[in-house]
Formats: sequence, C-alpha cells, structure tokens
Amino acid sequence: MSAGHRARRSLLRTLIIGAVSLAVVAPTSVAKAEPTLAEIEAQLEKAGNDLEDLVEAFNKINEELAATQASAATLQTKLQPLADSMAAANANVDVIAIAAFKGSGPLQSLNVVLNAQSSDTLIDQLTTLQQIGKHQQHEIADYTAAKTKLDDEKKKIDETLAAENAQKAELETKKKKIEGDVKKLETLRRQATAAGSTGSTGVKVTLGAECTSPANAAVAFACAQLGEPYKWGAAGPNSWDCSGLTMGAWKAAGITLPHNAAQQWSKTTHVSRSALSPGDLAFFRGLGHVGIYIGNGKMIHAPTTGRNVEVQSVDGRSDTYGYGRPHK
Repeated sequence: MSAGHRARRSLLRTLIIGAVSLAVVAPTSVAKAEPTLAEIEAQLEKAGNDLEDLVEAFNKINEELAATQASAATLQTKLQPLADSMAAANANVDVIAIAAFKGSGPLQSLNVVLNAQSSDTLIDQLTTLQQIGKHQQHEIADYTAAKTKLDDEKKKIDETLAAENAQKAELETKKKKIEGDVKKLETLRRQATAAGSTGSTGVKVTLGAECTSPANAAVAFACAQLGEPYKWGAAGPNSWDCSGLTMGAWKAAGITLPHNAAQQWSKTTHVSRSALSPGDLAFFRGLGHVGIYIGNGKMIHAPTTGRNVEVQSVDGRSDTYGYGRPHK
C-alpha cells in the first residue's frame, strides 16, 4: 500500500470518529427548538383563516343548492298545470271529433258534411275537423311551446343540481378534515394560551354603552350573543360562525341574508368607513370573514374555533375588504 493511500485512509478514519463523537457528546445541539409565542400566534391565525375559508365555502354551496332546489320546485308547479291543460285540450278534440262523426247534438248537421259523397270527401272531413278543433289545437300548440321552454329550463336546473351536489359531496368528504383541523387548532390555541397569548388577531376593545338598549334590532341581537362559542357551519341558537351570526342578527331585524359572507356582500349597499352606522356589516379577508358594526369604532363577530362571540375594533386590520348595509 502506498504512503499516499495510507494517509487518505487515516484521514477518513479520523473524520468518521470525529463525527460519531460529536453526535454522542452533543445530541441536544440539533434538537428542534420549541416555537416562540409569536410563531404560535402566527400559526394560530393562519390555521383559523384556512379553516374559515373552508367553512364559508361549505356555507356557500349549501345556499346555492337550496336556491336551485327551490327553482326546481317552482318549475315543477309550472309544468303540472301545463300537463293538465294539454290533457284537457286533447280530450276536447277527441270529444268533438266523435260527436261530429256520430251526428249528435248541435253537430248533427256537420255529420252530413263529414259523410258527403264526393271526390273531395277525405279533404272535406279533415278540413272540417281542423276548423272544429282549431281552438283546441291552438291550446296544444301553446302548451308545446311553453313546455319546450320549461323543459330547457329544467335541463339547466338538473345540470346545476348535479354539479352542486357533486361540490357538496366533495365538501362533505372534507368534513373529517375540517374536524381534524378543528382539533389541531384547539390544541394550538391551548399551547398559545399557556404561553400567554391573547388568542386574538385583531384589536380587542372594551364594550361601552353600545349594547345598552340599542335601537337597532340587528345590533341588539348580536349583543345578546356575546360570549357564545364559535362553531363552524352554525347559525344559532347557542353557537355561531361569522356569517351565521350576521345572518341571525339581520333576521331579527326582518331582513333575510344568506349564510355566506361573500353572498352577504352582494346583498348590501356598499358604504365607506366614514358612513358606517350601527348594523352595517364589515367584511375582511377577501370576503372570508364578516362582523356587524355596533358603533364607536366597534364590531361584534364570531372569530374562529376555540373563541367566543366578542367585541373588536373595526379598525386596525390590514385585511379589511369593505363595508355593506343590508337592504330589503
């Protein structure tokens, strides 16, 4: 063995022994550090936002599916009278034709025409029957046109229902994921609380006189839910998600809103921050979250899993989308 080869082997042996020794004497030097409070709070906020996005998507497809099912039911009520009308019109044509050929009643004179012996007998008979049933045939034509239109509508509705049911089924399969995410979020929140986190992503404020006999029925309702827990997909009576709370609040004021923040935005008149008045809705995170303004720069909202309905400043957030005023 050459001297150079022996030297290389000696160096390799030295490096291996050194690496093993380092692993033995200092194993804790590569241990993963515990997350800091700031890191836990950041994870908490992201997990909560991701979960709420999925929840709002679930709420949205349920709203759309309910609307499509209502359209299908309405269409069916239109189709049934048309079917009855066609059956009656066909029956009338049959009765008149039979009466004409039998020569009964006031149509007896027509029997002569229908049975006249001439080279044009067949044409005469057909022409006479056509005149007799003209009104009924008109009814049938109207029915056919109307039914064709409604059948086209029904086809579109059926296709929409199929697509929405498929989306709902996909979201249903994510239900376990949602529930798993909820458990992880709750565990993360307990860690954050133990570390001294407030668990709030916004500027929390102290409630003043905003909930003392408010004149606005929507605000009064929201105030009455303070302290109740957030629960995904919930719209009361004892737990809420964000859009479920605002929907319930405005229902108390006699105005119907959908159970989805983005759809609620489309049902409001958009106003500026300076024009906000109690009862208006404040939207955040690209229409992924919504709260109800109660005055003095404050809103009530259902924040996220593990927290309760609370008062928070409507300002001080970097994710504000806009403000809307529900209308009838």
